[in-house]
Amino acid sequence: MTKQVYALLGISAKAGKLKSGELSTLEAIRSGKAKLVIIAEDASAGTAEKFRNKCGSYQVPMFRFGEKETLGRSVGKEERSSLAILDEGLAGSLIRELSRKAEVKNNGKE
Repeated sequence: MTKQVYALLGISAKAGKLKSGELSTLEAIRSGKAKLVIIAEDASAGTAEKFRNKCGSYQVPMFRFGEKETLGRSVGKEERSSLAILDEGLAGSLIRELSRKAEVKNNGKE
């Protein structure tokens, strides 16, 4: 499941349907372009809270997933603590994969 998430993130980046970094991600949320936001699990509590609040206000789904270094590498960048997916279809596929991962984790199997 994890490999599938990283593959979808790479596809999103190559297709130009992804914004990364705090400022770009916030702008995508504010402009209504973000269909999904992913925050690294090792991002600071303040960063996570900021995005949780912003995503809640703009009704954008948000998941905590991966580490900054791995997220950045998967989209061809350096460390990234936040990503915004701009395509509805790619966001839907990622939400399904991330939800499955969360279910497995909650069932104590990961």
